Amino acid sequence: MTTHSEHHTPTLSWTVIPEPFTTGDATALRRAYYAEVAGRYWKRQVTETEIDQGLLDFPDDGLVPPTGQFVVGRLDGEPLACGGIRLLDPLTAELTRVYVDRRARGTGGGAALLKVLEAEARALGADRVRLDTRSDLVEARALYARHGYAEIPAYSSGPYAQHWFEKLLT
Repeated sequence: MTTHSEHHTPTLSWTVIPEPFTTGDATALRRAYYAEVAGRYWKRQVTETEIDQGLLDFPDDGLVPPTGQFVVGRLDGEPLACGGIRLLDPLTAELTRVYVDRRARGTGGGAALLKVLEAEARALGADRVRLDTRSDLVEARALYARHGYAEIPAYSSGPYAQHWFEKLLT
């Protein structure tokens, strides 16, 4: 009699839920997001003082109901992703602060964030989601394209807006 043993690879599990952007985990993720996007833009390591200033210059205060929502994604309980949604007008929501820690990329965290953020946008009454991003954030642009976001003409301006996307919520 031959026995056959099966080897199972553990499946990583993402949990994404709304969380105030002021919690310790949310704050650490927002700081990591800013450090990465600013560091890539400036092509150097970002200082803690620069992160502090960046968070002051680009506050997240709109990411609370009834104008928005912030979410934290945890991979097997570890906080490794975040994102926000805010209303631009009664029918249009905007994605912002979408971030997956480098150690967790490729594990489905971006898709999990988008699913929950789009549901939050619907709950706020939006029928479409927009976002802007930069040319150097190639992973972000690929994520949005994979999930049904199409490039659109500029709807906003700013030094960091180089590509604009929109997805209709059905």
